[in-house]
Amino acid sequence: LGGGERHSLAILQVLAEFGYQPLIFWDKDLSSKIGEKLKIKINNLHFEKNIFRHRDNFLNKFNQLRKIDIFIAISDGSYFLSPAKKNFIFAMVPDRKLYPHNLWNRLKTFNYRFVSNSFFTQSKLKSFGIESVVLYPYINNDYLRLSSLAINKEKIILSVGRFFPHLHSKRQDLAIKAFIKLKKEMASFVDYRLILAGGLKKEDEGYLNRLKKMAQGRRDIIFKVNLNYQDLLNLYRQAKIYWHFTGFGVDENRQPQLVEHLGITPLEAMASGCLVFAYRAGGIKEIIEDEKTGFTFVSLQGLITKMKMINRSEEIEKQAQLFVANNFSYPVFRKKVKEIFING
Repeated sequence: LGGGERHSLAILQVLAEFGYQPLIFWDKDLSSKIGEKLKIKINNLHFEKNIFRHRDNFLNKFNQLRKIDIFIAISDGSYFLSPAKKNFIFAMVPDRKLYPHNLWNRLKTFNYRFVSNSFFTQSKLKSFGIESVVLYPYINNDYLRLSSLAINKEKIILSVGRFFPHLHSKRQDLAIKAFIKLKKEMASFVDYRLILAGGLKKEDEGYLNRLKKMAQGRRDIIFKVNLNYQDLLNLYRQAKIYWHFTGFGVDENRQPQLVEHLGITPLEAMASGCLVFAYRAGGIKEIIEDEKTGFTFVSLQGLITKMKMINRSEEIEKQAQLFVANNFSYPVFRKKVKEIFING
């Protein structure tokens, strides 16, 4: 359960507020985890057997779906005809192979509308011949409330993201390299700590161990794994600087699925009063205006150079918080969900 799942589930949160009965086709009831980890309360949430995963016969799927007013699919690349009253595909990853490109799949999705999580994803879908409307996520008010505590910021550089080396990797290895380089080149950062926080699955423990080996047992590089919501909030409250490396070195035109599609953790950091430095690719270019709402870089040396500018942080932090409040608040999100899924 990460940023993408939170974005998807928040749609149900809004629809439930408008009187819809939210139903998820999934084989496990995740209600308690959704509440604990994502802090999303979805009224009357109900889970049913995943009829798509178990390859139920067409007639059973048809009968289930025709009872549904609003059907939202997050596709793995397979498609099916749906008799629901309204049908949507929520596109979070701009990977060509996930979207209909042959005639048969295009026929199956003739009555679907596509919804993208960012203008970057929208632009890539358009290059695939698919039109979509953009629905940004909302950032919980808990993060924006932290900005009032910015005066108590500590000498901490924070990076948040799941620990895994493949696909859409958060590149904690580069954060470690950059931090060691920063300390060698700039004496003003001698007292700073780097905190790497994120979720970890059993199969990715080898990657985490490699990162720890890179850190060489340094006390100023700290790993925080599988934190609860409140502990993560506390890190955002404490950290002065936030680093984000997703997509580093990737050609976003050739492999758009490997760069940041939007950047929810940088948005959370901006809302929390952190000064954000992020690799300039994908959705990051939508949310960070360089030297106005944060800083972007294209190389490790470029990051080090821009770190010299943190003395200008106060106005940038204010503009970043204002940007998040104006574009990623719950009222803005709620209005857009109603416009797309109910009125559209």
